Amino acid sequence: MPHRSAARSRAVPAPTDAADSDLLARYRTVRTCTETLCAPLAIEDHCIQTMPDVSPPKWHLAHTTWFFEQFVLVPYQAGYSIFDPAFDHLFNSYYQTHGLPFPRPQRGLLARPTVETILRYRAHVDAAMEALLSDAALPGDAAFRTVLGCHHEQQHQELLLTDIKHIFAFNPLRPAYVEGAPPATTRVPELSWVPFRGGIGEIGHAGGGFAYDNETPRHRVLVGDYALAQRPVTNGEYLAFMEDGGYARPELWLSDGWATIQREGWQAPLYWERQGEAWYAMTLAGLHPVDPDAAVCHVSFYEADAYARWAGARLPTEAEWELAAVRQQVAGRLAEDHAVAPGGSDDQAPLAQLYGDVWEWTASPYVPYPGFRPLAGTLGEYNGKFMNSQMVLRGGSIATPADHIRPTYRNFFYPGDRWQFSGIRLAKDL
Repeated sequence: MPHRSAARSRAVPAPTDAADSDLLARYRTVRTCTETLCAPLAIEDHCIQTMPDVSPPKWHLAHTTWFFEQFVLVPYQAGYSIFDPAFDHLFNSYYQTHGLPFPRPQRGLLARPTVETILRYRAHVDAAMEALLSDAALPGDAAFRTVLGCHHEQQHQELLLTDIKHIFAFNPLRPAYVEGAPPATTRVPELSWVPFRGGIGEIGHAGGGFAYDNETPRHRVLVGDYALAQRPVTNGEYLAFMEDGGYARPELWLSDGWATIQREGWQAPLYWERQGEAWYAMTLAGLHPVDPDAAVCHVSFYEADAYARWAGARLPTEAEWELAAVRQQVAGRLAEDHAVAPGGSDDQAPLAQLYGDVWEWTASPYVPYPGFRPLAGTLGEYNGKFMNSQMVLRGGSIATPADHIRPTYRNFFYPGDRWQFSGIRLAKDL
């Protein structure tokens, strides 16, 4: 993902929901949260890039600031003083119509600017944004871009946790980002199915609040009768797939998936490692025994699809997922719960853990909805140009801010990606 996190794109018209009613307060809250997430890190942790998809934490701190500087302050605050002209190159993620982005795989090679300089950069931009947002005559488009920038930063908050976990897992010392063990889960019930009647329905954002452009326009879809599993697949269930030779049976795998696991040598989800007869997994709290009742996490689309085939089921389409999700309140183990690992299914919702814990792979390719139009100009690059060769995930994870997820939210990753908090919910035809 160029800067992949939760879905990214243009937002539909100006914000009207309560979360954005006080834009200055929202801006302050979002910006403070990002720095709070970095507070447990040592200076050395801020500079590490363990693979091309991972960005150093200090890059996230700077890039989110660059977004407000270049897309809000430069066009809308008269006399704004650029903090450092060189930053426009260093912290541009992928906006080719804006300028020349610094190569993504080389972000970890930038010892300078220092973390201290980047924090001064944030303070400089925050002071200017405070002044701009305090102006009663704030242009509507500046307000719109500020809301977009806040949601963009929340995407990077999720990426910060995702990337920090990868950085710490790469270290043989297995350092912990937070203290303590993952909370124990209750014994999950046997997998059951929740049926849904098919027909013509509507999906996509209906207006009235913030949404990314990839959630629009709202449109009709046709689905058959189907059922969704009442809860996500657990570690214990996935371990049964592994023990049944799941990674050694080509008949279970898509061709690209089989080629990937052969090339990469995958034998288990990312961050799992065997010690004697027991499996352990890296969490944000360090290395701990795999909890058999917790939702399996850090699996690719290829692994999710192979598991579903092994289980005699399939993955849901995003239309099936959304039509089921709109009937249920957005609630679950999200970032505000300070969770360090996915939990088990101890809630009584019709579809347990539908939101939070793990992003759920769908069988749907990430393509534009009928009638989709990106934003004009440079911000049109925010989303539309990535609608190729990726798969849609739904529902959020333990790293997703609670006010950043909704039933229509479309996340997307390449089918071989698995450092994101991604898991599996099964579906079947009726």
